[in-house]
Amino acid sequence: MIVEGLIMRPTNLAFLKIAKRAERQDDEVLKKTFVDFGSVSIALSSIDHQVVFGRRGTGKTHLFSVLRQLKSSAGELAIQLDMRNLGSAGGIYADPTVPTSQRATRLLIDLLSALHSRILEHAIEHDNLVNLGLAGTALDEFFDAHSSVKVIGTTTLETTTAAENYFAAETKLGIAGPALTPSLAAGFALNESGKEQVSAKKTVTGTESYRINFGSVGSALRKVVQTLPNQRLWLLIDEWSEVPLDLQPLLADLLRRAILPIGGVTVKIAAIEQRCRLLIPDPSVAHIGIQLGADVSAALNLDDFMVFDNDERKAVDFFKALVFKHVQAALETDPSANIRSESSLISQGFTQSNAFDEAVRACEGVPRDMIHILSLAAQRAGVETISVGDVRTAAQQWYQASKDAAVSAHDQAKNLLTWIVDRVIKERQTKAFLLESGVRDGLIDFLYDERVLHVLRKGTSAQDMPGKRFHVYGIDYGCYVDLINTARAPKGMLDLGISESDISVIVPKTDFRSIRRCILDLSDFYTQQTSTAPQASLDL
Repeated sequence: MIVEGLIMRPTNLAFLKIAKRAERQDDEVLKKTFVDFGSVSIALSSIDHQVVFGRRGTGKTHLFSVLRQLKSSAGELAIQLDMRNLGSAGGIYADPTVPTSQRATRLLIDLLSALHSRILEHAIEHDNLVNLGLAGTALDEFFDAHSSVKVIGTTTLETTTAAENYFAAETKLGIAGPALTPSLAAGFALNESGKEQVSAKKTVTGTESYRINFGSVGSALRKVVQTLPNQRLWLLIDEWSEVPLDLQPLLADLLRRAILPIGGVTVKIAAIEQRCRLLIPDPSVAHIGIQLGADVSAALNLDDFMVFDNDERKAVDFFKALVFKHVQAALETDPSANIRSESSLISQGFTQSNAFDEAVRACEGVPRDMIHILSLAAQRAGVETISVGDVRTAAQQWYQASKDAAVSAHDQAKNLLTWIVDRVIKERQTKAFLLESGVRDGLIDFLYDERVLHVLRKGTSAQDMPGKRFHVYGIDYGCYVDLINTARAPKGMLDLGISESDISVIVPKTDFRSIRRCILDLSDFYTQQTSTAPQASLDL
């Protein structure tokens, strides 16, 4: 193969051709390249309302796209809405001068409007399956139900009166007849005309208030669903975390009232856990928003399935299948390609199997990161097969290009990450630390969202701290790859003392000082930070 004057191996060329984002692929390619993991697709196919969590790049959009195709092939209408593209009011959702309740209501109206448009398009395209007469009437009612506007303000009545009168008089006096017997004749005429005009003008001043009658919306949407094939509607809301954080619980509450109770409608929401706020407490009504486990089924978390340190064999098998299917799709029109199986992909594309394993370890369970790392490694390898060194260099390049810039722009997060790398990796020679469960911290959430920290285990307990549970966080491969093959290279995970497959991990009872070295104490971090350069510390 020749690319821009350079000869390249077919496998490397295929790695370069793989699309990095699911929304850039057509449905057929997405279907061919989908790899199920665990029982996620089965669980997601249930008619229960669900929330799917996963960091950027874990495959939420790809999963929703495949689910949409699956339901469509079963004769049911599935609509996938991207919250990044929703809204006709410009920056109104983030405008602090507009009351939060009004912004949330407008956002729900835009969502319902998009839903209305998509259903209408489907009805027109599939007029052989949908009764347009019934569907059109129901859609009109649905549109009227969610598009009402009320003006709140003062009303002024202005009245203008105009009157015009015209008068005309005529007098006649004369003598007629013979001279000896004259007669007197007189005449008088009075003409009067008039015109009067009255006008009134009503002036309304105030602000438009968007209002939704949930009963009317629900009734109208229920009628719409009854006109659809199999009387089933799947609403797949993607990129939920792009909604401003303060609006998310209000929008979730409006969805709970307007859409979730409707029979025949199934709602799935894809979100980033650390950038998602579905519920807030409210003393007057207990809570506002959607309650996981009550209003919707327990959430699925894609981050729990593909992390190398959770289950090395499952992670490697998943990524082998994923990369193989993408390579097949990329080389589909290339007759010279001879990659018939996953094993042939590894033998033709990598110097040895552990080079691919290293790529799986480097991507930290994120498929999009895996594709980018392989692409960079392929550029580096050129005509050669990809080696472990190529993978490590590519992982470092990808970290610097995609993650380091975002972290460096956040001074506090950068300081915290630098400190963790120095203390945990360089001094402790491990890539993981413990953070108490239930602790929410903006800096930790930011680093997790940027895929610099990764949750490796949940619910870990330490025998010397009874009653407390911890999450095990791993530091991204790109942060420490430059230390590999040096004296300060991380030797592995925390010394938890039991098999990697045991999910109820307990830190063995050892020296208390040793255990505390593994626990990130955020109170010390904020106590020791300064106003210009915050510092962090662990209990040593």
